[in-house]
Amino acid sequence: MMIDIGANLTNKRFRDDIDDVLHDAAQAGVEQIIVTGTSVEGSSAALALARQYPDLLKSTAGVHPHYASNWNSEVSKSIIELARHELVVAVGECGLDFNRDLSPRDQQELCFEEQLAIAGELELPVFLHERDAYERFVSLLAPRMDSLSAAVVHCFTGSEQALKHYLDLGCYIGITGWICDERRGQGLRDIVRYIPADRLLIETDSPYLLPRTIKPKPKGGRNEPALLSYVLAELAAVRGVTVEEMAQSSTAAAKTFFNLDS
Repeated sequence: MMIDIGANLTNKRFRDDIDDVLHDAAQAGVEQIIVTGTSVEGSSAALALARQYPDLLKSTAGVHPHYASNWNSEVSKSIIELARHELVVAVGECGLDFNRDLSPRDQQELCFEEQLAIAGELELPVFLHERDAYERFVSLLAPRMDSLSAAVVHCFTGSEQALKHYLDLGCYIGITGWICDERRGQGLRDIVRYIPADRLLIETDSPYLLPRTIKPKPKGGRNEPALLSYVLAELAAVRGVTVEEMAQSSTAAAKTFFNLDS
């Protein structure tokens, strides 16, 4: 059994067949999916979807750095209200993205810091996004770590230095189909061995990051939770463990991180 810690199931690419997508995921051995919230509207939709399928889905509530320019007191209140729901298991996706810079950096930083504070107050873990912002991201995150129940750097694709720093801080690490990309993923493949098994989580980031190990490529190139097993298999191979061991450790880590057994 597997847990997909990050899937964008409110994306329009799932609009017409979400029932089939969830059925296929369950048939493939995915026992839980965390639906990612990236804005007030997206977090509301993620929670609404989780309420339709409470045995399979949980959700997050947060504002992605791309939308940080929308952050204000009303948005903050809405995120807090959403995050108090029992099906919401983390604050986020939040963080910094200095690659696309779709929101001003000072606004990204404010939005990130305030969501870290919300997570601390509500005693929820944080689901984090960092791209090309490692040093500033760490400078904001590190002082908050003691007040957070847990933190995961989702979709990690960074350097060995960044990975080891995140691990030193106590972060969990989320790995996607990037590990299956023989062109761009070699650097990640070289360093995933450093991640302790009890802090290694797996995710699809559906509908993005379709594993390149899938042959033939699905029509339309859409990724979905049923394909999480490709991430699992590649990680197991790179780390030199069995698929069963990788499934067991990543599932146990996800249950601990999101407090899913409570």
